Amino acid sequence: MNDSRPAWVDEVGGRLWTAVSGGDEYAAVDVVHDALDEGRDKEALLLDVIGAVQEKVGAEWAADRMTVAQEHAATAINERAIAAVVHRDRPAGSSRGRVTVSCVDGEWHALPARLVAEVLRLRGWQVDFLGAQIPTAHLIAHLHATNPQAVLLSSSLPTHLPTAHSAVAACQAVGVPVLAGGRAFGTDGRYARALGVDRWAADARGAAAVLEAGPPRPDPAASRHAVDDLPHLVDQEYTMIARSRGRLVKQTLVDLEERFPAMRSYSEAQRERTAEDIAHIVDFLTTALYVDDPALFSTFVAWTADVLGARGVPGHSLTTGLGILGEQLNEFPRAAALLGDAAGRLGGRTPSPAPGPNTDT
Repeated sequence: MNDSRPAWVDEVGGRLWTAVSGGDEYAAVDVVHDALDEGRDKEALLLDVIGAVQEKVGAEWAADRMTVAQEHAATAINERAIAAVVHRDRPAGSSRGRVTVSCVDGEWHALPARLVAEVLRLRGWQVDFLGAQIPTAHLIAHLHATNPQAVLLSSSLPTHLPTAHSAVAACQAVGVPVLAGGRAFGTDGRYARALGVDRWAADARGAAAVLEAGPPRPDPAASRHAVDDLPHLVDQEYTMIARSRGRLVKQTLVDLEERFPAMRSYSEAQRERTAEDIAHIVDFLTTALYVDDPALFSTFVAWTADVLGARGVPGHSLTTGLGILGEQLNEFPRAAALLGDAAGRLGGRTPSPAPGPNTDT
């Protein structure tokens, strides 16, 4: 939310948070209907109230004050609140043109993209909202069938950037400009620019402004490969380490148990969570190699340390895990540097903001 938000936003947001955090779908919908009865602006309800509540849900999960089940339930209730806003009155007929809003393949966090789609509908666009996890081939088939003026690609997790890069190039190859958004692309759009998107927007209002200005239409004949945008990929570190993901996770888990004796008393569920944490570290490492940005990896590692700390996991277990990965990847200069930089930044730091889902496009 911004400093110029209307005074009613905090009051309605507080009531919605009480309903959402309490798992009360009916109360949440009542909050929305009451606000609409009072003549509150729909766009502000979507972005400054529901979007802000959803961001708080993510923060509460990261702080271990909300379980995964509670987080999923809260997200589902927010989806119902969105529906209550947009279905209250059908917007006037579409006049601006047709656009497609889609998550990249592998991206399950669809609520940010849904907010963008609904804001654009309120502003007079005909919107095809494709939702989460759209394979690129199916997205392109849809673009061929509908010929939209633009496609808006959403991703919340940076680990989807390589897939997003392929989708961007594929959309542009069929002559459809790409507007990217979501935390995956960087809070300043740096990764969007690196991947060659036509435009980037920080949030739904920004996306609407970009569309109103009109993104340039790409030349379908100007096909390109990943190394054209990211020349550093020629060293093959990203490709070779990504292909070794399974082996790296397995070996790190084995070595971590030897060096971190507390793991020997872990339950099967705890061991599975540890393996998942290691897999996420490898995924963020390979993504940082893809975009050649140490900050992407070190920020994730710092956030992981905060999440683990909130769950009572000693911080040195993470440092030890990074060291084990470094030993396995000592023949890869860029990867070794990323691991060393992240480990060095763990000391004397302040808590880091989550790099995961938010309410942007």
